[in-house]
Amino acid sequence: MWILPLVGYLGVIVGFCFLTLAIASGLYYLSELVEEHTVFARKLLSRLIYSIICIQILLVLIDRFPLSLSLLSIISHLVYASNLRRFPLVKLTDPLFILSCVLVILNHWLWFRHFSKPLPATRANQGNWRQPYQLDYSDVPSFSEVASYFGLCVWLVPFALFVSLSAGDNVLPTMGTEYAGGAQSGHARNVSDSKAKNKGMAKALVDNVREWAGETGELMGFWRGDRTRRF
Repeated sequence: MWILPLVGYLGVIVGFCFLTLAIASGLYYLSELVEEHTVFARKLLSRLIYSIICIQILLVLIDRFPLSLSLLSIISHLVYASNLRRFPLVKLTDPLFILSCVLVILNHWLWFRHFSKPLPATRANQGNWRQPYQLDYSDVPSFSEVASYFGLCVWLVPFALFVSLSAGDNVLPTMGTEYAGGAQSGHARNVSDSKAKNKGMAKALVDNVREWAGETGELMGFWRGDRTRRF
């Protein structure tokens, strides 16, 4: 067969494109919701962080999860919570924000190593010395359990913060914050402009990617842009 494999590859490419567009649209919509309901979003993120910390403690006490990795995960979520002190504004050069990004990568790597490491072998029958050592497969977590742990306890809070937080570079100076600068009259004049420029990081990322794709496609001749100029 020659045509059917090509159709399969084409279907994978088209499906990947639709999945990417769906994720981008979802990020854009969630970012707009957070911009309209910042107080509710902050309360939701705070409760979500402390709920995951409680889940992590239960996993240590009941399921015998490794204490060192669990402490790292708890400390990481406390660092994530510290980003809410000026919610939804954040400086991309803030040491706490940079530390949060490092902790996300570190948690993912260490927990992936933990779940990919094989369990120690145990004797299936202690009375028979000829019985070979075997793994206790009842204690091996399934793929859905591991994926659920990564989704809820490792990725959920950083992803929610990424959608919710607004980059400080996109925010005009306002009175009463550390971004303040300029006279009060300038603040009153630029209130409407600050709302327009106060974009979430996810929303700004989608806008930048869309603008880059439009300019690249125009340069490569896939479509024509509006280059009319008024003199």
